[in-house]
Amino acid sequence: MGLFGRRGVVPFRSAGELDAMAAAGEVVGRALVAVREASAPGVSTLELDEVAESVIRGAGAVPSFKGYHGFPGSICSSVNDVVVHGIPSKDVVLADGDLVSIDCGAILDGWHGDSAWTYGVGTLSRADEELSEATRLSLEAGIAAMVEGARLTDVSHAIELGTLAAREKFNRHFGIVAGYGGHAIGREMHMEPFLANEGEPGRGPRLVVGSTLAVEPMLTLGTEETSVLDDDWTVVTDDGSRAAHWEHTIAVTADGPRILTTRP
Repeated sequence: MGLFGRRGVVPFRSAGELDAMAAAGEVVGRALVAVREASAPGVSTLELDEVAESVIRGAGAVPSFKGYHGFPGSICSSVNDVVVHGIPSKDVVLADGDLVSIDCGAILDGWHGDSAWTYGVGTLSRADEELSEATRLSLEAGIAAMVEGARLTDVSHAIELGTLAAREKFNRHFGIVAGYGGHAIGREMHMEPFLANEGEPGRGPRLVVGSTLAVEPMLTLGTEETSVLDDDWTVVTDDGSRAAHWEHTIAVTADGPRILTTRP
């Protein structure tokens, strides 16, 4: 059948290929956990990058971010008002109260895993805790919509509804970052179609058993508007508000959504 053997279908894999993707995803999960455990005041994001690369290569995998369109790191380390694509640096040193988003990818036997999470260093403000939790809940809402027969934008709409529910739950505004979202994934990290984090349901290609998407909401405590810094990578909120990013690689199965980027 192949990736695009049927028009209008999100790319799909066999059961065995999903297991291979899950093996790559498990490496990503272990790298993320190791990075979080290493995160403490005084630690640089470059040191965190070295931790992730060590875990990934130690598992016989390759960091998928390193060298991707020239990106220098094995992780994207996005601190406070950085939304995504922060470049690991010896000059970015973590401090108590920082909100840290780590995005990580690995290639194992030709298959990609891609996952991200947000956490605090030391004691987080209540607003930052709720921002991260709102983003996680939006991810969970998107994952729940990854079912056979759904359309691509059903997942987008579910993520948006998850964000709206979080606004109600926490009585706080969360901005849905404009222009960024998830993607199909498999033997390449970023594949079509693009998955928006908001929108009307019932549109786009159909999900079938074996369809795989990286689902990744990004929320802020303020604006939806962002800018890219002069390094051509780092995405920051235009108003300086803090941002959070959660992501899992998900497969559609006959038994419901399967998280391929599990964490120990």
